Amino acid sequence: MTITLDSLEPALSVRQVLTLERVLAGEPEVVAGAQHLDRPVRWVHVAEAADVGVMLTGGEMVLTTGVLLAGDEDKQAEYVRSLHRAEAAAVVLGLGRAFPAAPDVMRRAAERCGLPMVVLHRPFPFAELTEEVQSRLVRRKFAAVSLSEAVRTELTALITASAPLQRLLDEVARHSACPVVVTNLAHRVLGTAGERPAVDDVLRDWERIARQAGGVEGDGWIRAELGGRGERWGRIVLCGYRGDTATGRLLADRAAEALVLHRMLAGGAACSWEEQSAQSLLTDLVSGVVPARQLLPRARAAGLPVNRRTFVPLVVRDGDPARLERLLRLLGLPGLVAELADGATAVLLSLPRDQDAGALAVHFATRLRTETGPDHTVVAAAEPRAAWDDVPTGLREAQHVADAVADSCAVLDLPPVVRLKDVHLRGLIRLLRDDPHVQSFAERELDGLLRETDEDLLSVLRTYLATGRNKSRTAQLHHVSRPALYRRLESIQARLGVDLDDFEQAASVHIALLAHDAQQQ
Repeated sequence: MTITLDSLEPALSVRQVLTLERVLAGEPEVVAGAQHLDRPVRWVHVAEAADVGVMLTGGEMVLTTGVLLAGDEDKQAEYVRSLHRAEAAAVVLGLGRAFPAAPDVMRRAAERCGLPMVVLHRPFPFAELTEEVQSRLVRRKFAAVSLSEAVRTELTALITASAPLQRLLDEVARHSACPVVVTNLAHRVLGTAGERPAVDDVLRDWERIARQAGGVEGDGWIRAELGGRGERWGRIVLCGYRGDTATGRLLADRAAEALVLHRMLAGGAACSWEEQSAQSLLTDLVSGVVPARQLLPRARAAGLPVNRRTFVPLVVRDGDPARLERLLRLLGLPGLVAELADGATAVLLSLPRDQDAGALAVHFATRLRTETGPDHTVVAAAEPRAAWDDVPTGLREAQHVADAVADSCAVLDLPPVVRLKDVHLRGLIRLLRDDPHVQSFAERELDGLLRETDEDLLSVLRTYLATGRNKSRTAQLHHVSRPALYRRLESIQARLGVDLDDFEQAASVHIALLAHDAQQQ
């Protein structure tokens, strides 16, 4: 059976101890410090000595009859003060042997110190209370240790199996039964796990919450630092953890150990966690499976400015994500970068509304093409979006534009940033590529070449039509002489039964070839 924090017996507070059946038999009454009854009880200690404080380490509920305090008000006050200095959880005074009622001096001192003071009106065997509480605490400690070992074993098994970061975080969230967040030192979210609505609630105002929780633990916020060899590089936070703090810290520490090991085995690539986070976010935006509004907290927590911004969706073909990240930092452009499928990389720029989004996109593309060469990189863009809800449509539009010119960037005279208006017929054909009528048309028009699968002739035909039937340019791009090109064009015309000098026939073949290429992608 898997141990989770929900299955553990809750930690005992002073208030809970007072509700135990054995304690109720002693008719307990809280006479001071009632506002501090939620203090956790770490142990129960029976003590009559006036200097009991020196024997405590904090968190104890101290039981006494007060026989050594009777008749000496100074000792009574000092007894309470010593318990307060030792950070005791509470003091319980059994009435009868030394005091018929709660002594005013002890009660006033406890109230001033904020120390819960409880009196028992009926004779009560302290041994029964000690046995009951100690057994519960021991069971709790054993369960916490068992949980720690279970988590360590399961996380180690996942790391051994080369599981991704998300799988580890899911396991931690399952055990803690609360949202789990991993951040870098700048509070940028690198990963999350837990029930999606709860995670979104945490991320909605993440920067403020994270900075507030960064210094102290409380209200169920448990954190553990990530790092090694004297260097910290992040933290893991259990958000809204419902168990006791000690067990939560134990769980957070086990999770931190696993994450550090995971990073070490991955070559120390903490930045890859940022890439995974951006990839997950942009992939969800492109797919449209998750509404954009629900992804807004994740975008904000990932460090993307989202308030009063203009969003520029870009898709780069054959662009190295690491290079794109460096270029964004160099140009001072806020944005996210994530690798999609088939050699495409999404870039989502977030710009102040008073900046020229179009000009900045062109500047970014120009710098990129200067570094990589115009024949190797295509930067496709959708029109800037002023509303976050319109970003998914923009990313899909940019991806469509990039796909439409993917195989022809070397022969087309493309602007630095390619937009929907630049792809013309190619864009339309790509949208219609799955239509059975279009597929049948392409097969029929190109049958003479497709039957023998002559890729060389198909490539020549593709270049010839893409260059506007420019024979010189086609020969140059294929590194052949003009006479050799003429022979190939004659062979193509013979196999297809067309005259490529005839505009309508050439246009028909061109459309068929575009449809054929779109179907192969």
